[in-house]
Amino acid sequence: MAMGKYSRVDGRKSSKWCSTVTIVVFVGLCLVGVWMLMSSSGVPAANSDISAQEPKEVKQKVVEKFSKQYEDSSGDLPEDTGKEEHPESSQDESTSNVEDSQNLLENVEGKNESEEDSKREAETDEDAKSEDNKSNSGDRESNNEGGESNSGDGDSNSSGEDKRMSETETSTNEQQESEDSPSESTSNPDGGESKTDVDSSAEEDQSKDQASNEGFPAGAQSEILKETTADSGAWSTQAAESQSEKESQKSPLSKDQNGYKWKLCNVTAGPDYIPCLDNVQAIKKLPNTNHYEHRERHCPDEAPTCLVPLPEGYKKPVRWPRSREQRNTYNFHLIMQSLSKIAWGNRTRVILDVGCGVASFGGYLFDRDVLAMSLAPKDEHEAQVQFALERGIPAISAVMGTKRLPFPSKVFDVVHCARCRVPWHIEVKIMSGLMDVLRGTAGGKLLLELNRVLRPGGYFVWSATPVYQKLPEDVGIWKAMSELTKSMCWELLVVNNDKLNQVGVAIYRKPMSNQCYEKREQNEPPLCKEDDDPDAVWYCFLLITARNVQLQACMHKVPVGASDRGKQLPKPWPLRLGKPPYWLTSSQVGVYGKAAPEDFTADYEHWQRVVSTSYLNGLGIDWSSVRNVMDMRAVYGGFAAALRDLKVWAMNVVTIDSPDTLPLIYERGLFGIYHDWCESFSTYPRSYDLVHADHLFSNLKKRCKLQAVIAEVDRILRPEGKLIVRDSVETVAEVEKMAKSLQWKIRLTYSNDNEGLLCVQKTLWRPTEAETIFSAIA
Repeated sequence: MAMGKYSRVDGRKSSKWCSTVTIVVFVGLCLVGVWMLMSSSGVPAANSDISAQEPKEVKQKVVEKFSKQYEDSSGDLPEDTGKEEHPESSQDESTSNVEDSQNLLENVEGKNESEEDSKREAETDEDAKSEDNKSNSGDRESNNEGGESNSGDGDSNSSGEDKRMSETETSTNEQQESEDSPSESTSNPDGGESKTDVDSSAEEDQSKDQASNEGFPAGAQSEILKETTADSGAWSTQAAESQSEKESQKSPLSKDQNGYKWKLCNVTAGPDYIPCLDNVQAIKKLPNTNHYEHRERHCPDEAPTCLVPLPEGYKKPVRWPRSREQRNTYNFHLIMQSLSKIAWGNRTRVILDVGCGVASFGGYLFDRDVLAMSLAPKDEHEAQVQFALERGIPAISAVMGTKRLPFPSKVFDVVHCARCRVPWHIEVKIMSGLMDVLRGTAGGKLLLELNRVLRPGGYFVWSATPVYQKLPEDVGIWKAMSELTKSMCWELLVVNNDKLNQVGVAIYRKPMSNQCYEKREQNEPPLCKEDDDPDAVWYCFLLITARNVQLQACMHKVPVGASDRGKQLPKPWPLRLGKPPYWLTSSQVGVYGKAAPEDFTADYEHWQRVVSTSYLNGLGIDWSSVRNVMDMRAVYGGFAAALRDLKVWAMNVVTIDSPDTLPLIYERGLFGIYHDWCESFSTYPRSYDLVHADHLFSNLKKRCKLQAVIAEVDRILRPEGKLIVRDSVETVAEVEKMAKSLQWKIRLTYSNDNEGLLCVQKTLWRPTEAETIFSAIA
């Protein structure tokens, strides 16, 4: 200890006894002075047991610190400082008997051992108090009424755009969470990670670190988040001309001091309001409804910013798979037994179920690794699509009317129609006369639309009364269908009747070559013109000519090139999920700037890491409660592909102004739809458990009112559903502010290098004021 300080006086001895006494007395006075100084900062005896509980390493550090403090007050200090503290002392007087001095110091050390313990206790207690104060300070931080999180010290700015993470939900059992009061996020005073659980373990911290790293990969993976604008890329867009995009809404946002001000939608449809399907005023202006025009999309001029009310007595849907058993009225075993060539879940992976009813067919195919996109018009009486979604079965509200379906060509392995009311027989007469052409009834347009979306070699499964009943009307429909399918070169493979259950099925197959088309005696239905793009489907006439989006009484040729999409069948499932398709070549430029196959693989690997490392464990989401998932901007479908091992399905949305990668999503065994998020989506309210938006909102707000987009997200998201947003820091902060104004729970926020991540949870909160949407009032 202090002996080392005084060892330098070895060899200096004095012959005078008074000098020895003087030195001894001086040293004793110094030690007493140190003891008095230390005693003045002592700790209460009640806390003396704290030091006894500290590890030996901590005690040793405290001892060393104490020794250093002691040494610093000795003669090792600068000369002038020593004179100020001990003006009467002198180094010349320290030439006494060293052996006596050392013995005295050893005795004094023994005396001061308890004093050192007191000092250690004091420092330990102060450290404990400091930690408690930090924890209490973090716990006492609270948000304002609008839900804004505190920014801490100067390391984080007031807008929350610096690096930060806040996690307010750590429990994985979401059913125990409060439904009424949204939790609030807090910020650490040092501007870094913050959390409400003071006792969180090192494993939780590690998972958060991994989540942040995988959420925003560094180095070679960082470019995966940003698209290129290469003119030589492989992808066209549904909206090729940017000058034709719709103008942004110009009406100012209504805000109060807490954020955005929300109102309930006062509409005739009430809690089932779908803005683009419930535009009553536009429907009333239609010249006729002979071809189900009133069931097609008629979006209001301005997207609504109001919130759809909850149904009275709203309850959470029954979880999958128990929900599948509800209202099961369909026997699909006849179809399974009718044709063994349909390799369900192998070559046959993605199907379209037209006129789906309550979608029991698609529900039972899910366990066979088959995805069924169920389609039916909005029905005010039975709401079958709504019931299908409640059961956890993929479905959209759409009708086969006058416009093409929002899917690319040659993508479905099977098209199924059981007990559907689609009037195939109404337009089966081919070019019979001028009056039919003028009335728009020439050609089998509806069945030809199925031919467009069906891949070469795909199957059409028809189970309806004309197949197995002999009533005059049914016999006439069967005859007309037989003539039409033959002229389309569809091969009738099997007709099977189950007299006991009074059902029947007819299975057709689309050709894989153009030989049949070339051998027809009459070119009816005619082949489509070369400039007719089979993948152009969006109905907005400002973006694409009407000729490309209206139903056409023609057929597109089967691809003939070895590298053309549709020439070959896709790989069996699940190989097709992670492998680039054969028609994706290295000469093509991918969305993110690499060669297309490499771009595809990098995207797949990226989302596998993000989902497994961050989303499954880092967001506090109980994935067993998630069934219906939507990716609002899917690109290659990598996010949906990473969810493969979960019992979920994902609707992959490709926006009309982004690269047209939807055919590739289907090729890998997933499904999706084209859409413009400046308009309402064709689904019932409260349809999805989780919505994912990757770098979507920052682009949308250039041409849309972002408040209307968030209102649409609120409409399609179920109470307690989650929204995950990945975007720029500025956009994430804006979305977070809106979410707080909606009284949503902020589960996690993170930002790094101007990239942000946000996870929020919708609550049952609804505003009290109402806003009348006059276009939706009958």
